[in-house]
Amino acid sequence: MARLRLALLAAALIAGGGAPPIRAQSAAPVNPRIALVIGESAYADATLTTPVNDAALVAQTLQAAGFDVAGARDLDEKSLRESLRDFLARAAAIGPDMQAFVYLAGRGVQYEGENFFAPVDAEIARDSDVPIEAVRISDFAHALSAEPGRARIVVLDAARAGPYAAEGPPLAGGLALVEPDEGELIAFNAAPGAVAGDEPGPYGAYAHALAGAMRQGGVPIEDALAQVRVRVNAETGGGQLPWSASKLAVPYYVFELAGDAPAPAIVAALAENALKPIRELPPGQAYVGALARDTLAGYSDFLAADPDAPEARRVRAMLAARREALYWRRAVALDMPPAYWTYLARYRHGPHVADAARRLAILSAPTAPPDGFAPLSYEDLPPPPANELADAERPVFNFAGADYGPPLDLAPSADDDWRHLPPPAPPVSVGLLPALAVALPLIPGARAYRDGGRRDGRAPPGAPEPLASIITAPPLPGGIEPRPPPRPAPLKPPLGVSRAISSAAETPANPDLKFPPLPPPRPTPFRNER
Repeated sequence: MARLRLALLAAALIAGGGAPPIRAQSAAPVNPRIALVIGESAYADATLTTPVNDAALVAQTLQAAGFDVAGARDLDEKSLRESLRDFLARAAAIGPDMQAFVYLAGRGVQYEGENFFAPVDAEIARDSDVPIEAVRISDFAHALSAEPGRARIVVLDAARAGPYAAEGPPLAGGLALVEPDEGELIAFNAAPGAVAGDEPGPYGAYAHALAGAMRQGGVPIEDALAQVRVRVNAETGGGQLPWSASKLAVPYYVFELAGDAPAPAIVAALAENALKPIRELPPGQAYVGALARDTLAGYSDFLAADPDAPEARRVRAMLAARREALYWRRAVALDMPPAYWTYLARYRHGPHVADAARRLAILSAPTAPPDGFAPLSYEDLPPPPANELADAERPVFNFAGADYGPPLDLAPSADDDWRHLPPPAPPVSVGLLPALAVALPLIPGARAYRDGGRRDGRAPPGAPEPLASIITAPPLPGGIEPRPPPRPAPLKPPLGVSRAISSAAETPANPDLKFPPLPPPRPTPFRNER
């Protein structure tokens, strides 16, 4: 069944194109650690400042850790689909030791609860263009999870404002909250429904923090991503809140730690923080604790402990955005009229109103619920309080601005050579990622990790040093023939967050929807969702 599922989902990735057969170079590699890294910057309307540089930085970090990396930049739809297809073939050939890392930087969009990655030639004039012009990430992720392996990590550095769907119903902002498959970790550069702000470069805050955290030896990837969340939130003035969800069966390490090397100090600090209830943490540390947990309960506990804290206004907005994302996820999972009516009853002007109306039409159901409709009650997901709706009912989330108050930066600063890392050298060929201009600064004690059955993150005696001197671009994925972008675009940041919010706000969600008074809810059994 797994093979049949892989074949069907891989076919979906290349639907509509007469893709060539898998190339001979897709045969099983010796190295079980494989990675695919793609940066999309040269979009028709604008050349984004950081995604290609970000991809180069992440690629070289993974190369130093011993991954067999394939990388590319500025791919059109055909080449993007072929790259994903080739990676699935590589993963399928490895066997039960397979460890896959996928990093996609560029523009992502959500549509009807699914996330899509836009190639540089995507033309998305209306919402219905999304599944035609962009690549559905779940098709790829499910196919990857169907293959035997130890770990599958999918990172979407793609929650950015964009010009898509200027006609007709608006798209919800950012990326949709999704559930990883067993043995998989999914990470976003921003919270579900939120977008990252404009960045001057040379690297984006998320990629820079991600690669920096991954350099540490002996740190499980989930803990590294918690560090990334705290660091990025501090460096963006509280505006950006990375998100991740993991169903990895065992701890996974990008680098191991030499047996005699001390663990990074921030690891111990965050671990101690996590053991204490938020109400027992001192000011500042409580905010870091809430960010590291990144759950409804954690943010609620922070507000209950200190509702007048300097960060309380921002935390309320984070809590509102997460609750709305979870309500929408429940509606998509059930995919039945009462679930969509429940979302519309809770969030009458929420970011997913157009999605809900579209799904109701597909289900041949009216947009407004019948008289006497009782919204569904989710056992572990309380309805939003009235004072939360002002933060939740907006087209896209971003937590920057003086109105939210200043976050406290309590995470240790990055080392100087990492903080001032120069940009990569210019790319040498169409489609290739650039190479870093200097050898990757690595942390003493880190060791390349090949996963020989160990699970404690400590390297055995004689483990090899990381490949720090690599300053060449990774090879292209097998079988692709990259072409220059169809139209040159001026180098400028992406559509500003403020412009995206004001533009989306000009299209009302659906002001004519009328809802009857709501009777008490009836329960449905749902548990264990963040």
